[in-house]
Amino acid sequence: MWSKSHTILTKEVTKEQMWKLVSDVNKWHTWDNGVEFAELEGKFEKGNHFIFKPKGGPKLKVGIVEATENKSYTDFTTFPLAKMYGEHIFEETPNGLKLTTTMKIEGLLGFLWRKIVAEKIVNALPEDMLQQIRTAKNL
Repeated sequence: MWSKSHTILTKEVTKEQMWKLVSDVNKWHTWDNGVEFAELEGKFEKGNHFIFKPKGGPKLKVGIVEATENKSYTDFTTFPLAKMYGEHIFEETPNGLKLTTTMKIEGLLGFLWRKIVAEKIVNALPEDMLQQIRTAKNL
C-alpha cells in the first residue's frame, strides 16, 4: 500500500465552515479548478456515493466510507485491481484548525494507479487545500 499526506494549520476557518464546504459536493466545481463536476444525490453520509468528473478525466463513482460531521470523511474510488482512499480530517488544536488529507492506494495495480492518478492529487494538495480555506472563509 502507498500513502501520502499533506497537513495545513490555519486560524482562518472553523471545522464547521470546512464541513459546509466539502459536504456540498455539487458545488465542488466552483472552488476546485480540477473538478469538471461532482454530483451527489441525497446526504453526504457513509454508504452514499457521488459521481465525480475531474477535468480531462473520466467520470468516476466515488463512495463515502466514513463521514463524521465537522470532523472527517473518507472517500474511495475503485480502479481495475486497485482502490484509492482519500481521508480528510479537521482537527481543532490550540494553534488553530489542523487540516490533513491522506491519499492511499492499494491493490495489485496500485503502483500503476498511483502514477496515473494518486500522485497528481497529492502534488496538487498544497494549493487545493489553500483554495478550500479561502473559499470556506466566506461560508
